[in-house]
Amino acid sequence: MGRYIAFLRGINVGGHQVPMAKLRSELSDLGFTDVESLINSGNVIFADGSRRKAATLEKAIESHLRDWLGYDVATFLRTPKEIAVVAECAPFPELPANGTVHVHFLKTKPPAAVQRDVVACEAGDDRLAFAGRELYWWCPSKMMDSPVDMKAVGKLLGGPSTSRNITTVRRLAAKYPPG
Repeated sequence: MGRYIAFLRGINVGGHQVPMAKLRSELSDLGFTDVESLINSGNVIFADGSRRKAATLEKAIESHLRDWLGYDVATFLRTPKEIAVVAECAPFPELPANGTVHVHFLKTKPPAAVQRDVVACEAGDDRLAFAGRELYWWCPSKMMDSPVDMKAVGKLLGGPSTSRNITTVRRLAAKYPPG
């Protein structure tokens, strides 16, 4: 049975308020088992015995949530093993620990040219780096105060992404280790 961690984009922002208990129930209706959530930002953990590919599961979740909620919710699945790798990644070892690392989950790994163009969007003291399907952003202050033009970054990426603080990613990795 495969275990996944789903990162849902925008599930509880912009005036949308989805109770996590109801969200867990809706995902259980898709046939997933052991459905749990971690904080209200759209982190859902579940098991699936269907042997469907992750991309197929993402589409099924997105379709179900669109029908249920009436708006699109981009979904990014990772296995516990993949989350452990993301949590252990240290793309900015030379930077002070007082900043915050944000992880942007993407559907696919961007081509090298796109990665170069995105990293070229660095501004001020902020830093950007890719590892696999994730974009890491080191921000010395609040995201809202950052000089990085994230709209431009999003345009370069050409598809949806969702962001989590590295602390949340590490909590997920610790609570749901590969096994």
